[in-house]
Amino acid sequence: MNSTFNRGLPIRRNPASPCQIILFPLTHRIGKVRDVAEKLVEKSSARAADYYRTQVSDALFKHLEKLGLSEDEQDEQVGAFFSAVDVEAERLVYWWNQPGGKSA
Repeated sequence: MNSTFNRGLPIRRNPASPCQIILFPLTHRIGKVRDVAEKLVEKSSARAADYYRTQVSDALFKHLEKLGLSEDEQDEQVGAFFSAVDVEAERLVYWWNQPGGKSA
């Protein structure tokens, strides 16, 4: 089975089958991005946040490997996911620090 990218979406092509499977990008899993960002921000230490980030990364890599993505594709998807998590975490911290936010 080989793969290509179409508009940033990994496409799995199976030569034995006429169908294509288009994988849903991890960055578009908004609920997962928000959940991970919130949990990272709420960790009591950088060490705890790093440990949680490693747990999430390992699970994502395992999932993508099962789907048949190459290591390069996995790296790209997980890296993009954590970029989205970082943006969401910054948004949460900003919002929480506003009047009426979580820290108020």
